[in-house]
Amino acid sequence: QVQLVESGGGLVQAGGSLRLSCAASGRTFSSYAMGWFRQAPGKEREIVATITWSGGSTHYADSVKGRFTISRDNAENMVYLRMNSLKPEDTAAYYCAARRGFELYVTYSDYDYWGQGTQVTVSS
Repeated sequence: QVQLVESGGGLVQAGGSLRLSCAASGRTFSSYAMGWFRQAPGKEREIVATITWSGGSTHYADSVKGRFTISRDNAENMVYLRMNSLKPEDTAAYYCAARRGFELYVTYSDYDYWGQGTQVTVSS
């Protein structure tokens, strides 16, 4: 089992940048695929980016390609989401997620463990 704690959210102007962090507990972090998802008020939770256990493969939602970068540090049990060129439509609660496995998992239902979320608000 793994516990996840997100940090790094906040208020930023359009065009700005933020880096979200996700700290994971447990000694087998490197055997988990990780993902970032987001949920805006009144909308369903949607994928942002996912990464394999090694960091060798990544997947991005079309809406964030070229602007966001997911990465991980297995030695530190950390996953990051670098967000550049932020837009008001990126405003949402952002959630870190994990599941055991060595594939690239790209849907909400693939993930078993979730953090509490961190709020990102982008002003126009």
